[in-house]
Amino acid sequence: MTKPTFLLLGAALLSLLDQTAIADEPWQARADWADLFNSRGVEGTLVVHDLRSDERWAHNPDRAATRFGPASTFKIPHMLFALDAGLVNDEFDHFEWDGVERVISAWNQDQTPRSSMRNSAVWVYQDFARALGEDRERDYLERIDYGNADPGGGIDRFWLDGELAISPIEQIDFLERLYRNELPFSEAHQRLVKDFIITAAGRHWILRAKTGWQVLEDRQYGWWVGWVEFPDGPVFFATHIDLPEGGQDAPKRQAITRAALELLGAWPDP
Repeated sequence: MTKPTFLLLGAALLSLLDQTAIADEPWQARADWADLFNSRGVEGTLVVHDLRSDERWAHNPDRAATRFGPASTFKIPHMLFALDAGLVNDEFDHFEWDGVERVISAWNQDQTPRSSMRNSAVWVYQDFARALGEDRERDYLERIDYGNADPGGGIDRFWLDGELAISPIEQIDFLERLYRNELPFSEAHQRLVKDFIITAAGRHWILRAKTGWQVLEDRQYGWWVGWVEFPDGPVFFATHIDLPEGGQDAPKRQAITRAALELLGAWPDP
């Protein structure tokens, strides 16, 4: 066998081994998704689990397995905690605004459970946290196996800039258990929270999702997590990106996710 032929066969074998290794991984790399991030000038990760085909896709798998503060995506489990603890009774509950002017105008008014989720009204969930206390928060976090389950760093800050952290892959796991009503809460409460996170719907699809925006001293991060329900099954996603320009970059969370889902045929028609 000539040296060039040997080298070609070796390269082919290595390529085959690489493809086999990728196929054996629970999350298959999507090299084409890199352009979705690069063209928008941000770095990050995106993981998608398409239950219609049971395919799992990831851009930047290392980051997908790295834990970050959940920011306002934590409102999903936090509402479950509040319902279970009796801090919220039903969707018609009323939370009176304390009169403190906050940076987002939609927060400066009374809230309901649904509006607090839609407006991402942080003060409502800070009230939940103070009422629950650190020990009970930790117990709930451990019961649902949520990230590192650490409510340290301030009882009303632990999910914003404290110790609580979860990876994008773990976000998907949590959302799938919520979808199946498999979390250690009543089915009625899980169904209610899923109703609170509906952001859009059509005749044959429902989008349930929540954004998150973490502002630290030296950097900012953005989340968008959720799933699209179709008649033949749901498609789960978790996107986490750097926000070097803050609010200017925030819409890129949804734009990147939507573009990736469109490539998979997993985004609903207008």
